[in-house]
Amino acid sequence: MSGVAWRVGDDGTVEKVAPKAALAGDAAFRWVHLASNAAEAQAWLRDAAGLDPFTVDALTAAETRPRAEKIGHGAFVNLRGRTDEPLDTSDVLASIRIWATKGRVITVSRKRLVTLARVEEEMERGELRDPGDLIAAIATAITEDLDPVVADLGDGLDDCEQKLNPHRIFELRRSVTRMRSEAINYRRFLSPQRAALERLATLPGDWLAEDDRAHLAAAADRAARMAEEVEAIRERAALMHEALTDLRAEQLDQRSLVIAMVAMIFLPLTFLTGLYGMNVKGLPYAEEPWAFDAIAGACAVIAAGIVVWFVRRHWFRG
Repeated sequence: MSGVAWRVGDDGTVEKVAPKAALAGDAAFRWVHLASNAAEAQAWLRDAAGLDPFTVDALTAAETRPRAEKIGHGAFVNLRGRTDEPLDTSDVLASIRIWATKGRVITVSRKRLVTLARVEEEMERGELRDPGDLIAAIATAITEDLDPVVADLGDGLDDCEQKLNPHRIFELRRSVTRMRSEAINYRRFLSPQRAALERLATLPGDWLAEDDRAHLAAAADRAARMAEEVEAIRERAALMHEALTDLRAEQLDQRSLVIAMVAMIFLPLTFLTGLYGMNVKGLPYAEEPWAFDAIAGACAVIAAGIVVWFVRRHWFRG
């Protein structure tokens, strides 16, 4: 099992130690982060940290959604953020589970979040002195990291709307489908994450200071804005997909019209040539040397007449 921990003394000094050493001795604030599978984390949380089975199960559950709950004198928080590691499922965000009580925070993640390094740097600089500071820093870092990702989805959809034309239908449909799928996946977690942060900001407890609650409320507002943005992206992508489908149908209609016009031009010509191609006696002027030229000229006149009729009816107009 891999993990790292920090201890903050009464004088504000920060010491990086092993997870087991963080639980020993006196310290104003301890943060233990575990990066392991469920079995290893369960054993450490149960035996070394001494947490109750309900909290251990919550910190090591396989399927998780963002949420915040008050448990005893502390709180359990589950948030989702980006990771550079490959995910085992179709989820686009990795989870970090947080157990916080006065003076102690334990976090568990199976995939390392890209924003965790930033939080660790803040911890080592002595900027995080209590559980409220740490949770607010994690929530703020996660939302700030996701903000440009959601913005890029919106910008990508704007580009697709500007490039909308009948000659790029298949390329645009693939891009729009991908962005719509990503927006739906982000929406699955951003909406409950906003609710979790809002609930966390209002949980009772003396381990959350007023400035921590303000930071959590700000992170919840940003998560709400991102949830609204991905919802708008999903709806815009659906409209874009319908527009591309209409363009494709219009293309098919135009091509069908061209085929129909060509068929209508050649239909009387085929009848005329087929009639004179019969191997029977009695065809008018069949023995005349000028008959072939006359029939060819008649076919040209008929074809030209049909084309002129189509032009006057504006059937060739794009």
